[in-house]
Amino acid sequence: MISLSLISKDNFSEILPRGNGEPEWISNNRNKAISQFSKLPFEVSPLYSKYTGLTMLEPEKIFFSNTESSTLSKDLNIRLEEIKSAPSLIIVGSTVAHVYVPEQLSKKGLIISDIREAFVKHPELLKKHFDDNANNYGEDRFLSLGLSSFQSGFFIYIPKNLIVPDPIRVVYSLRDDGTSSICRNVVISDVGSKATIVQELYSSTSSSSSQTISDVSGDHEGAPAKNKTQQCYFEVLECGVKPTSELEFITLQAMDLSTINVSNRKAFVEQDGKMSWYSGMFGTSLCRYKTDSIMKGSGASSEDVEIVFGTEKQLFDISSNLDHAGYGTRGRVMVKSIMKDESKSLFKGMIKIRKDAKISEAYLAGHAILLNKGSHSDAIPGLEIETNEVKATHSASVSQIDEEQIFYLMCKGLDRESAKREIVHGFVEPLSRKMGPFIRAWISYLFENKWTGKPLLLKTDEVMAQILEVEKSRYKETANIFEKHYKYR
Repeated sequence: MISLSLISKDNFSEILPRGNGEPEWISNNRNKAISQFSKLPFEVSPLYSKYTGLTMLEPEKIFFSNTESSTLSKDLNIRLEEIKSAPSLIIVGSTVAHVYVPEQLSKKGLIISDIREAFVKHPELLKKHFDDNANNYGEDRFLSLGLSSFQSGFFIYIPKNLIVPDPIRVVYSLRDDGTSSICRNVVISDVGSKATIVQELYSSTSSSSSQTISDVSGDHEGAPAKNKTQQCYFEVLECGVKPTSELEFITLQAMDLSTINVSNRKAFVEQDGKMSWYSGMFGTSLCRYKTDSIMKGSGASSEDVEIVFGTEKQLFDISSNLDHAGYGTRGRVMVKSIMKDESKSLFKGMIKIRKDAKISEAYLAGHAILLNKGSHSDAIPGLEIETNEVKATHSASVSQIDEEQIFYLMCKGLDRESAKREIVHGFVEPLSRKMGPFIRAWISYLFENKWTGKPLLLKTDEVMAQILEVEKSRYKETANIFEKHYKYR
């Protein structure tokens, strides 16, 4: 057992599972990354350090264990029953508790695996991915933490020209003993393939910020027996999108409000490949997501669509960056935040169009609506353009809910709370139209549960069936968002 505050180059291996059998090149990468960890501040950019919520982290209260536990809670058993016949994987803490690949897809080369097992069985795939898409260890403190100290994670490989008909389901939950986890997840979508991955993030309902260190750390030196813990999920996710392949990665973050989630996500998109990020952010006390879409090849495209709903004193720190390196690339970011009670959100985004990225188009938008006077939101979009003959647009807005709209709806028979909900639905409607019916249904279900104070857990019940029926009757918008560019002079 070791706390985040004590992790260093000399002892980070203490949190790794015993006997992991990693190849030497992974150990070398770990050592290079950890050498940067202690040198970096919580927020590297001075532009953002004033606003960051990472100061909420208390490293001396965040503990990691190298023991394994695959015990499934009642809620996870429910999810297992509902997804076990689909390609799926369940991770609890740093332990893979369930993996299933249908035989017909396994024969075609689909791989769903524990990352540690993949280093042994599929080293050539992973090494080529890491060599082709090198990470900058000094870019972010928590990127270097994830690349050096990851305890587990998943590896998904979609082989050439394979179209996976059903979503690949990945369910992750923190352990119920209060310990934190670090995962490194890798997805490779090979040439001409097409797949959708749905990631659900939970934390045990029995875990709580009031749990004491003595509950989880025993006699660990330097751990005060009656101090409180912070339970965190640290993640690094890398997606390699090969030429002409299409990958959708959907994240439904529904962790307990006592936990913290810090994620660094990167997509490396090659010629004519397409990466789509869809996210619904609902849980945790602090949710910090940094998404980088690197469009390496000509004709590559990427989109990042996120819906954030905060209540109580939640804080959401969302970054999304578009890096256009290839000729004729296209990128889009659209983030909408709904802030209620005393919650706060921060949206940061950067469009970077490099010298060789002529004829590229980029659109970056972050908008927030405040439902209470105590809620708050900031937006910091930016542009870095190094060439001509491009289109690049960014927009941001923060507004309070319109009292005239509330009054109008109340005149039609709605109470004040119902009127607010209708206005919020109208606010996110243009964004949800970009998603498929299942994604819209899942996000709507979690949204309704959070608004009404119900548990944040996807479940195939009567309410979900009704929502899904409605969403299937709606259309998916396919209009080209780049038609809405402002005209630059």
